[in-house]
Amino acid sequence: MISMFKTRFSVVGMILILVLCISTITRVVLFAATPSTGMHFGQWLGAMLLGFVYDCAVASFVIIPFVLQLWLQNDFMYRRKVMPWVVAGFAGLLSLLLFTHVVPTDYNKDLSRGVILYIALRFAIYVFLYFMPPSFRLRWRTGVLYFFTVLVTFLLLFNSVSEWFFWQEFSTRYNFIAVDYLVYTTEVLGNIGESYPIVPIVSVVLLLAITIVVWKRQYIRNSVYKSMAFGKRTAVAVLLLLLPAIAYYGVQEKWKDFSNNQYANELAGNGPYQFASAFFQNELDFYKFYQTIPDEAAFRIVRAGLQTPNSHFVNQGPYSIEREITYPQAERHLNVVLISVESFSASFMKAFGSDKNITPYLDTLAGQSLFFTNLYATGTRTVRGLESLSLSIPPTPGQSIVKRPDNAHLFSLGSVFRSKGYTTQYIYGGYSYFDNMKAFFSNNGYTVIDRSAIPASQVHYENIWGVADEDLFTLALHTLDSNYLAGKPFFSHIMTVSNHRPFTYPEGRIDIPPSAQCREGAVKYTDYSIHKFLQEAASKPWFDSTVFVIVADHCASAAGHMELPVTGYHIPMMIYAPRILQPREVSTLTAQIDVAPTILGLLNFHYRSKFFGQDVLNEAPGQERAFISTYQGLGYLRNGKLLVQSPVRKVRTYQPDFNSGNASLLPQDAGFSREGIAWYQCINWQLKHKQQSE
Repeated sequence: MISMFKTRFSVVGMILILVLCISTITRVVLFAATPSTGMHFGQWLGAMLLGFVYDCAVASFVIIPFVLQLWLQNDFMYRRKVMPWVVAGFAGLLSLLLFTHVVPTDYNKDLSRGVILYIALRFAIYVFLYFMPPSFRLRWRTGVLYFFTVLVTFLLLFNSVSEWFFWQEFSTRYNFIAVDYLVYTTEVLGNIGESYPIVPIVSVVLLLAITIVVWKRQYIRNSVYKSMAFGKRTAVAVLLLLLPAIAYYGVQEKWKDFSNNQYANELAGNGPYQFASAFFQNELDFYKFYQTIPDEAAFRIVRAGLQTPNSHFVNQGPYSIEREITYPQAERHLNVVLISVESFSASFMKAFGSDKNITPYLDTLAGQSLFFTNLYATGTRTVRGLESLSLSIPPTPGQSIVKRPDNAHLFSLGSVFRSKGYTTQYIYGGYSYFDNMKAFFSNNGYTVIDRSAIPASQVHYENIWGVADEDLFTLALHTLDSNYLAGKPFFSHIMTVSNHRPFTYPEGRIDIPPSAQCREGAVKYTDYSIHKFLQEAASKPWFDSTVFVIVADHCASAAGHMELPVTGYHIPMMIYAPRILQPREVSTLTAQIDVAPTILGLLNFHYRSKFFGQDVLNEAPGQERAFISTYQGLGYLRNGKLLVQSPVRKVRTYQPDFNSGNASLLPQDAGFSREGIAWYQCINWQLKHKQQSE
């Protein structure tokens, strides 16, 4: 290894050491920045050792372009007589011809144009350098290598800074959220620019990258000025290129989950490695990565859990959950306005112990509503909440159904309302292409209305995520007025956006200035906006015949010592209809997937259901359960116990502490395990066999 630093491949050795040093420092800083990880020394040591393995794997991939360049760069730099430019041009044209045959023109036009431009540029450089003396070519090559070494060093350092901010917000390494951030660059880069001092950060990181490269410039000069025979270059290059092959086939993503401490598992990972893993594992095959039971047994368990006095199964086949839902009372075709609130933890409200007074209106509204105090979100992202509220299904491993292809014409809350003659809508304050919302809702029984429906003159404030919540609710009021004039009942799902970093909102609304850019201010502003909306709605002719449902999409944070801390999923819900419903507290354990059938139950709807959720106000005693999840961890909560399934085929049972979020491991209960497995297995079977369609 030491001799490598004195050869043409010296810059490769430099990059290897740089990746390992930056990755290790990042891991140590993330550990030091977390006040209470609950890790013991063995877990810390395991995280450092496993982390080094992942760091080496990433380093082996980072060096690939340098190895290829230094290997394939022949003596062109040192000789007066070089490859004739005609040959170089022929090689370029041949590459272009091959590319146009390999990559169809309608596959990726941007990629095609980029490659064509690259080939043309390389050809022009060859022609230019053909007429230059060897000394100039060496200086040119040195400059190019300096540039790319600075670029790679900058990216490594900037990634480290990005991991810091990602860890501060999500308490994890990169995951599917980071992949989404890459896909939705407009919103995400805008959010970063609004939330962080991006120019100073980039400037400091760039200066540090340049300083490191200048400090180690001798390695770059060695790579340019040290000549090496092609045979020897080939031997070294082959050995170096074997490293990423070994890493690809030998290193497993599952290794990092070596302990019961989630912080230790996350620290053991490597950001770029976790990002690549999440990118290629958008959906996890439940039958491949999770423990299963016979399908028929799983459906028997789920069917028993869905049996209620007011339902009966219409299909006695072993793999069907379709059932007829009836109520003795007449149907009530009331309007329904469902407000899903961005990142709204139960802990923000006084009823759950908060003393910050950031939800003064909702605290009051809780006493005037059906107030659900024992409700749990299924996931940690908006798309997971939207999936639960619209489809009433347990979460599936990988990405939310909202983000997956082939997700049209599913059995949804919107499709039930539409079958009853309702106008059905999804109203969003941002642009609905984000998170695939427009495609999902428009193909599943909703009309989508978003930011583009608001004239610029009517926007009081906006950031990269969308307009301020008060402007969203103004749009909603105009829409609901139009619905009323059309003479049809309506179901309108409104999604707020203000309680999201950078936590900005209009001046003068609340006593926390927007310049504070804190979550408490954003929560209080959303509370203000909902108050304003309901005040204005109270004067409308449709108000007395409307049920308002206010529920969170997910909590503000789900961080904790364990993978699924129950406190990170506890959310509130209020169902408010002062002329229709008597206020009371509902303490029944409720899953977010139960919201849709509970709403339909309040209206006494007679319908055929494929929902996995149930009407908690009319369910049989003892059937209460909830589902919580990450992208890989699948939790089943019942009778004070939590079952957690995770890859590969791990099943653990915990006794959760509903105050701290911690949990103690319990002996395995075979019956409880089969029950939890069954719910997740059945929804995966249904989706795989396309049994959740309308």
